[in-house]
Amino acid sequence: MPLILQSLAPIGAADLDALRSLAQAPQLAARTGLVAAADDCAPLTPALREALDAFCGPRAIDWAIVPAGRRLSDFRLVAMDMDSTLITIECIDEIADFCGLKAEVSAITEAAMRGEITDFNESLRRRVALLKGLDASVLERVYEERLRLSPGAENMLRAVQALGLRTLLVSGGFVHFTDKLKPRLGLDFTRANTLEIVGGKLTGQVLGEIVNADVKARTVREVCAQIGADPAQAIVMGDGSNDLKMMAVAGLSVAFRAKPVVRAQASVAFNHVGLDGLLQLFPH
Repeated sequence: MPLILQSLAPIGAADLDALRSLAQAPQLAARTGLVAAADDCAPLTPALREALDAFCGPRAIDWAIVPAGRRLSDFRLVAMDMDSTLITIECIDEIADFCGLKAEVSAITEAAMRGEITDFNESLRRRVALLKGLDASVLERVYEERLRLSPGAENMLRAVQALGLRTLLVSGGFVHFTDKLKPRLGLDFTRANTLEIVGGKLTGQVLGEIVNADVKARTVREVCAQIGADPAQAIVMGDGSNDLKMMAVAGLSVAFRAKPVVRAQASVAFNHVGLDGLLQLFPH
């Protein structure tokens, strides 16, 4: 199986030598200054995963062992979480900042993402309830003033769209943001939660079915069926425990700057490179 190494700085010759031995990949060679690859390496065992993490982590190198013989164009769908994956912020935390409750809301968000709060619906309701009475204009301020795309997001999306892959943004966040990102980035499908607004104020309630882990996984399967694809032809990118179920149904899962519980279960982890690190994993 191919081994791919990526970094934001040149990968040194000594590190490549060590990794040839560690991964039993004698043909490992630089592809560019920031990417190295070998067509074959040792099977990925828990011991090898631990050894690669221990060696590559302190050197800010991202490693991946991917299925042989696959091309990026073999996939049909790229599905992404929004907050802290496609974008750099947690929107609900930034909304809460406008009513002085960012620290309180962020603590709940972090615990949910780490998997310490297992009831996502309850954690979201608790956070949204704290926003009651906030002027809805704050949502636009968060979008305009604080929302930023993650590194490599636009480059990755342009490339996969050029290859004909469809794109899905499925979020436990809010439609105010997914609805703006959809035309901006040319996304095909979006799914998120709706904040209730009455008289220009947030009521502290969420309308309709909450987009939790089960709904995310179901949405990936439904979109695959809609486009005539098998879930094995989906790539799913996420960062928190709420993404694990949709990552599990995909043919390739990417943990992006993710919590440890997600990195441990994903096919690939990007801890340092941008989302466009996806483009280096397979021939196009």
